[in-house]
Amino acid sequence: MNHLFATQDAVDTGTLAVNVTSRAKNTPIADAQITLSYAGEPETTIEEMTTDSSGQITPIELPAPPVEYSLESTQENQPFSLYNIRIRAKGYRPLLISGIELFSSVEAIQNVTMDPEEYPGETDNTIDIPVNTLFGEYPPKIPENEIKTVEETGEIVLSRVVIPEYIVVHDGPPADSRAQNYYVRYKDYIKNVASSEIYATWPDATLRANILAIMSFTMNRVFTEWYRNKSYNFTITSSTAYDQKWSYGRTIYDTISRVVDEMFENFLSRPNVIQPILTQYCNGTTVTCPNWLSQWGSKYLGDQGYSAIQILRNYYGSSIYIDTAEEISGIPSSWPGYDLSVGSSGSKVRQMQQQLNRIHQNYPAIPTVTADGIFGPSTKAAVQKFQSVFGLPATGVVDYPTWYKISEIYVAVSRIAELM
Repeated sequence: MNHLFATQDAVDTGTLAVNVTSRAKNTPIADAQITLSYAGEPETTIEEMTTDSSGQITPIELPAPPVEYSLESTQENQPFSLYNIRIRAKGYRPLLISGIELFSSVEAIQNVTMDPEEYPGETDNTIDIPVNTLFGEYPPKIPENEIKTVEETGEIVLSRVVIPEYIVVHDGPPADSRAQNYYVRYKDYIKNVASSEIYATWPDATLRANILAIMSFTMNRVFTEWYRNKSYNFTITSSTAYDQKWSYGRTIYDTISRVVDEMFENFLSRPNVIQPILTQYCNGTTVTCPNWLSQWGSKYLGDQGYSAIQILRNYYGSSIYIDTAEEISGIPSSWPGYDLSVGSSGSKVRQMQQQLNRIHQNYPAIPTVTADGIFGPSTKAAVQKFQSVFGLPATGVVDYPTWYKISEIYVAVSRIAELM
């Protein structure tokens, strides 16, 4: 394992945002106390912050290494600074998160879920985030066929691809019965893996190509029920030898998060093949993999102006193409197919307004609106605040990412309320 430094050559800056919510109620935790320190000096406080009514802090700029370090495949220089945060809130168990990786010129988003004091377990929780796979030492992927032979079992639908609401991640190799299983929202899983496997500073086309490969790999596991058909009770593992790196509590990045929000319905296909392709990949430096995507190679193709699909076809062949799932699970209603903005009207606007009003009960900073099906200035203001709270560009326009984020949060807060 590479020796890690807290702030090696930290001459640039990155941004850290923190969002704190309650596991019990899926509500933001206001007035949570956050103490920030360097990972190498955990007892030395850099900053103390308090969350607002949305469970957030004002994003803070912090030292980070030069962006060039994350753009060089030699990896002689650590491309990120390392930070710790300790979170305390009345009625909740204290939580320490260590190993937050901060890159130059991107926003690191640390989502924090706190357990009430009455929950069973240790008094203090600790999350140690493992190092990004490009900088650490991890087992290489065991090769598999990119198209699986499957038989209809009654549990899978072979005629169409459906984006799941949740997937079950086994945090270890498949046969490790001691490893914990986690229920993770599909989009959150993809953001976590991408933030674990690539650098958020890379060109947009490179990020999209890698994220498409990650999504298609995941959807192949979902579609074929690969592990469940082997009598396991999970969808995918966190082992790089078998699947993709996922880490409980990992920091995600704004550049990665926005790409996933824009294209989470997509996967990779080949002509006359129903199932998503098992798009395997490697770093392309310490491990080489002919006919698989090279992560560092894709970075250099992005530098040269290749588009995402051109990068993918460079590795997987000219027959690969981007497909779209027919259905998204857990969503009350699909995106109307066009943006909603001031002047829009109708049932889709009314539905969106009703959902925002329900979300307001958990996130009071988002103003209520009259659910009249008319998109006026007050609705725009509510949308802008929602977008600001949930890390979307605050345009006031309900575009594709905003529609599905509203739906996602609405379902989450409504479901928790039903269980209370």
